[in-house]
Amino acid sequence: MTQRLKKQYTETIVPKLVEKFQYTNIHEVPKIEKIVINRGIGNASQNQKMVESALKELGMIAGQKGIITRSKKAIAGFKLREKMPVGVVVTLRGDRMYGFLDRLIHLALPRVRDFQGISPKSFDKNGNYSLGLEEQLMFPEIEYDKIDQIRGMDISIVIKANKQEEGLALLKEFGLPFRS
Repeated sequence: MTQRLKKQYTETIVPKLVEKFQYTNIHEVPKIEKIVINRGIGNASQNQKMVESALKELGMIAGQKGIITRSKKAIAGFKLREKMPVGVVVTLRGDRMYGFLDRLIHLALPRVRDFQGISPKSFDKNGNYSLGLEEQLMFPEIEYDKIDQIRGMDISIVIKANKQEEGLALLKEFGLPFRS
């Protein structure tokens, strides 16, 4: 089954961006390559049960099992040993990526209390967008009674574009609610 946003991208967004930026080749049009969801686990790294819980929650949100990221070196000030778990990460591509983006735009972000829109300043020079969420409860897959701790996550949308303006135009066409 094709995702709704993927169909929208090919049928309506690509022609609009070709017209706006005057592309001569269809392959110049910016597109989303992947979405990376990252969550640090902080002081829960000593507790294997908390690590598994964070991994399970991220898997429910993304629809795909994540991996545990481990420290590269020991840092005594943080009570961190080498190869100790420090976070969990999921990389989404293809239909799962479009499905997650659809749920983020239409289900999760509208559920945030006092939501004013996301910042249009979080682009890097290549047009990639990063977004930080403070809690996981905005996703409908997560039940309040089944979580052990409220944790945030970072979402990076990697866009194949040449400039920030192209990435911003692409995400606006997808319907991300940017602040004015």
